[in-house]
Amino acid sequence: MERQGAEVTYYDPWVAEYRYKGRAVQGLNELTSETLQESDLVMVTAAHSNVDYGFVQQYAKAIFDTKNVMKTIQNRDNIEVL
Repeated sequence: MERQGAEVTYYDPWVAEYRYKGRAVQGLNELTSETLQESDLVMVTAAHSNVDYGFVQQYAKAIFDTKNVMKTIQNRDNIEVL
């Protein structure tokens, strides 16, 4: 996606940084309403019990939930389960 011009960020409470093709990639320190509102898409790729997914749903424009962690959220207008 970055090659196509997208700005890609990530938040993982357990992985602050990782290396990809020799480059250090720094994660977000916290998940804020501002960050979620500014994002075109939020992708959930891990089912962490210490992430407030209701908060994510409230502020994100669009969500791809690859783990179905948001299955109990009633308002699902912005959630797609993959």
